[in-house]
Amino acid sequence: MRVAILTISDSVSRGEREDLSGPALVTRCRELGWTITSVLRCSDDPSAVRSQMRAITDSASVDVLLTTGGTGLGPRDTTPESTLEIADRTIPGLAEEIRRKGVEKTPTAVLSRGVAAIRHQTIIINLPGSPKGAVESLDAIAHLLPHAVEVLRGAHHD
Repeated sequence: MRVAILTISDSVSRGEREDLSGPALVTRCRELGWTITSVLRCSDDPSAVRSQMRAITDSASVDVLLTTGGTGLGPRDTTPESTLEIADRTIPGLAEEIRRKGVEKTPTAVLSRGVAAIRHQTIIINLPGSPKGAVESLDAIAHLLPHAVEVLRGAHHD
């Protein structure tokens, strides 16, 4: 499975803070046997987020785009809205499962507003901005993603 990772953070994009979530996701994806096609960063600016997401998903070179950051309640946390603006369809169950599993370890995980969606032939998953939250959230649904990609490409459900 081909995966792109996009860290969405003003401070990371300005070089004021080290990106810890992106590399943590790269490590986990490689452990799962997935291929990382790109690791990118952008500010929390909604137009920058939409532009990056469009460029990645329109390239047809990735099956899954994992975003990290911008899913909280802060005024600059607009990743879910940006995702929905460019999406063709949503996959509510994936975001619901991330929150359901997250609450088992972190009660505040229920406040995450991340969404899962499809643009063209790419699945987009919004993950939290903390390394631990991003990896645990990915782990909650990782077993479902290869099948979801196959079905998106036209395979039949089992």
